[in-house]
Amino acid sequence: MLEIKTAKTRKGKRELEKRAPKLVESGKKTLILHGTKTSGVLNAVLAQIYHLKKDCAVKYSRRNENVKPFEAGGETSLEFFSLKTDCSIFVYGSHSKKRPDNLVIGRTYDHHIYDLVEVGVENFKPMESFSYNKKLAPKEGSKPFIVFIGEGFEAVEELKHLKEVLLDLLRGEVVENLNLAGVDRAYVCAALSPNRVFFTHCALRLKKSGTVVPRMELEEVGPSMDFVLRRHRPPNESLRKEALKTSREKPKKKEKNVKKDELQGKIGSIYIPDQKVGETPLPYKAKGVKRERRESKRKNESDGSASKRKKEDS
Repeated sequence: MLEIKTAKTRKGKRELEKRAPKLVESGKKTLILHGTKTSGVLNAVLAQIYHLKKDCAVKYSRRNENVKPFEAGGETSLEFFSLKTDCSIFVYGSHSKKRPDNLVIGRTYDHHIYDLVEVGVENFKPMESFSYNKKLAPKEGSKPFIVFIGEGFEAVEELKHLKEVLLDLLRGEVVENLNLAGVDRAYVCAALSPNRVFFTHCALRLKKSGTVVPRMELEEVGPSMDFVLRRHRPPNESLRKEALKTSREKPKKKEKNVKKDELQGKIGSIYIPDQKVGETPLPYKAKGVKRERRESKRKNESDGSASKRKKEDS
């Protein structure tokens, strides 16, 4: 495992603070990695998933012989990579005669395996096979709509689990307010049967509708594929309860250069740049200059009146 070290620089401290637990967590990063053997189809699938999540994903290109998520001891390397890259979701691809074009999607809690879903990929179509207006291509980092079609996502336990994992994988960072201009894509998942799901990626076109809410049209831009459910491992109940715990405390706004003392209370530091008074330019009609002129004028008038009195007396 990674050796735990204390940060020696301010940059290192900031990096550790980013990875520390927070009341409001930031967006989840995705780790994409290959197994001992992969097929051409699976390599293309992993590359397309990385392309869709490029802004918050880490992709490993080397083969990983020690990673076997469903086997005892096979998750150690995976947890190590999760800790190293600070990724809480992973997509692992492998290919064998028993399980061809195999994809394992899983989540981690505290950098330990939380749950796993294994699917087989069939009828894969890459982005390049779709013809559409390139101006409609979704932009990197845009927020998606995620559509789940079919009663199976509410009735079948395996599909319920797959829905949870896909939501975490595809939704990106959670935001409070949403700008419609930034929503330009939709992921569509349709339950064709209790063990098969059709997945596709569509561009979203907003058109005038005569109301505040625009009319929306979907245009398939790819990739698209069928997920065939194989194995799944849900989290145990105690771990699930621990992971779903939320704090009642609201996150406090950070105050810079402020500290609290038991005796003096709130103490703040104010930073003022060096003031070079000698180099400060004075205005053309400065008040101090006017005052000096008035004083000299009064002095001259008083001297003149005194000399006149002397002459009159003489």
